[in-house]
Amino acid sequence: MASLLGDQRRERLAASRLYVVTDAREDKHDLPAFLDAILGAGVDIVQLREKKAEAGDVIRYARVFRKAADKHGALFTINDRADVALACEADGLHVGQSDLPCQWARRIIGPDLILGLSCHSPGDHDNLPAQVDYVTAGPVWATPTKPDREATGLDLVTRAANKVRLPWFAIGGIDGGNIHQLVRAGGKRVVVVRAVTEAEDPVYAVKELLSALPKDR
Repeated sequence: MASLLGDQRRERLAASRLYVVTDAREDKHDLPAFLDAILGAGVDIVQLREKKAEAGDVIRYARVFRKAADKHGALFTINDRADVALACEADGLHVGQSDLPCQWARRIIGPDLILGLSCHSPGDHDNLPAQVDYVTAGPVWATPTKPDREATGLDLVTRAANKVRLPWFAIGGIDGGNIHQLVRAGGKRVVVVRAVTEAEDPVYAVKELLSALPKDR
């Protein structure tokens, strides 16, 4: 997958429904098996998110992600670090509103990697940089992975469904218990963390989420 052209990656992005963000699972020592299981169950995109790790460690972890993504025909992204995304041959980079500005991120990663941006308000969606390929909407519900962000509620999801023309993913506190509410509000793609990474049975969690999401985007 590392040799895909930008158009090929964007076609896969457009067809994606479920995006899982995870750390390297150093506490569980099960990263290869975990990735193989969730990607085999149907996850479309996996992101390596290690905020405090050194670049060399992230690159080491990324080799496992790259191998698993290639095996299952999935996309693999890196959080925050444009240089590391290039170094580990990721398919894309994801940045937040306060991270490296998108115009500079694009200059670093080039035209063939996909670029995602976290969005938390209607204003964020109304002022998207031209360099972005996909965005998020949330956190829909409060989540400890974003303790400094107030929940947006479902209104932002409905607005995104009506206004955002790029592929967009609802994010924040989404799990099997509330995903049907999200879909009724207009959500068709989701990013999850704990719903899968902390699930007793990650494969079941993936299948539960996918069964609730519409197949037409």
